[in-house]
Amino acid sequence: MKHLTPTQAWSWLQAERQAREARGEAPPLFVDVRMEIESLYVGRPPGVENIPWYEYPDLTPDPARFARMVESEAGDKARPVLLICRSGKRTLDAGTALEAAGFTDVSHVVNGFEGELNEHFKRSSVNGWRFEGLPWEQM
Repeated sequence: MKHLTPTQAWSWLQAERQAREARGEAPPLFVDVRMEIESLYVGRPPGVENIPWYEYPDLTPDPARFARMVESEAGDKARPVLLICRSGKRTLDAGTALEAAGFTDVSHVVNGFEGELNEHFKRSSVNGWRFEGLPWEQM
């Protein structure tokens, strides 16, 4: 699994989209592994697909189910997949599950969308997608 900072991930995503589209290939699949409610209300990068690593009320990951859902969306386990979550922790487990299921090009966004907590237990103030000023949208 490749570990990309938010800025590296955004640059890679743009370059890969252009290169793959020029070759007539599907662009990388950008997956938000947070619960749907998190993704919608906290905000998310544009063009991301929400495929939760776990969902309310169970809050229990099902790695095989997750891999099947990503494969269904990707169409091919060789298609590049970029994962993002809140802080970059869930994506490590989700990425490991994808690799175990046979995905060959998995990356994740280090520090995720909101980043680590600061000394006052606030996010988006130390690092992460929003902190870096990258594009995002909110419901």
